[in-house]
Amino acid sequence: MSKIKVAIIGCGTIANSAHIKSYLGNPDAEIKYFCDIIKERAEKAVKDYGCGEAVEDYRVVLNDPEIEAVSICTPNNVHASITIDALRAGKNVLCEKPAARTYAEALEMQKVQHETGKVLNIGVVNRFNTGVNMIKKMIQNGELGELYHVYISFRSQRSIPGLGGAFTTKAIAGGGALIDWGVHFLDVVMYCSGDPKPKTVTGQAYSKLGTDMENYTYVNMWAGPPNYNGTYDVDDFVTAMIRTEGPTITVNGAWAQNIGVDEMYIDFLGDKAGIRLQYGKDFKIYSAKDGALLETTPKFTTTDMFQNEIDAFLKCVRTGEKAASHIDTVILSSQIIQAIYDSSEQRAEISLD
Repeated sequence: MSKIKVAIIGCGTIANSAHIKSYLGNPDAEIKYFCDIIKERAEKAVKDYGCGEAVEDYRVVLNDPEIEAVSICTPNNVHASITIDALRAGKNVLCEKPAARTYAEALEMQKVQHETGKVLNIGVVNRFNTGVNMIKKMIQNGELGELYHVYISFRSQRSIPGLGGAFTTKAIAGGGALIDWGVHFLDVVMYCSGDPKPKTVTGQAYSKLGTDMENYTYVNMWAGPPNYNGTYDVDDFVTAMIRTEGPTITVNGAWAQNIGVDEMYIDFLGDKAGIRLQYGKDFKIYSAKDGALLETTPKFTTTDMFQNEIDAFLKCVRTGEKAASHIDTVILSSQIIQAIYDSSEQRAEISLD
């Protein structure tokens, strides 16, 4: 069986830290192109990984009949347009999270996927995380009893990425802390809860600490350095409550807050047991038995979630099956995020029924 020829569109951080090495780790894949509008990045990838051809225009990739699959690792503002072009060119697509800047853009991506029948997976990589899947199975098996509420906290002290750059420009990113970090946390909750239909959403997003850019004192700026001539018009703090057909969900998230304690966890609250998942790490189970309170920390061997994600995508390309990260499922997170932003702007609850 011949290898699946793939292309990487966008050769920045996520491509180099996850997608490229995972394709190289799958014997069924062959990277034919590295594409980036800054050609030096693509050329560096060719040199670093010893394979492929560097191109600037993604249309070169889409016009090559040998290419079966593409990873889209670009800024958010071109997720929808490149994905749609790729699907219509007969390519299967793995698009990094978030699916798009807005729910409307994500719906258009889904529409074209349905029209073409090609694979469209979104890079919600936690759906391929060992610990997350253990929690999902425990909830499905009734070990928590009724899962009635989930609490999300992704809060950091003054850690806005790349102040004045793409991350803090709404026209490019679509939003701030919610769409960048919150999409992962919300998606973990939706996945573990069985992707329940959202019913109502109320929320408020704030743009407070980064607006006076030159006087913003920070702990770190992982996508920096700051560009004081750039734009800052996104949220650095968000709070929300979501009612679903399953559990209610509350959210508190911050790229930047005036509290010097980072909190990156999800609490799953059931009437028999509860779980606190430390994001990207382990989890603890809290329960009671025979008059005693129990606290358990499972020990387990993990596998590389990015490799699992790429392996699943390539399997979908071969078989046409739907993975857990298919646009039809993941679009619920886009709907919720849009509703939070809409609720914030309107200062009213949004009904999704």
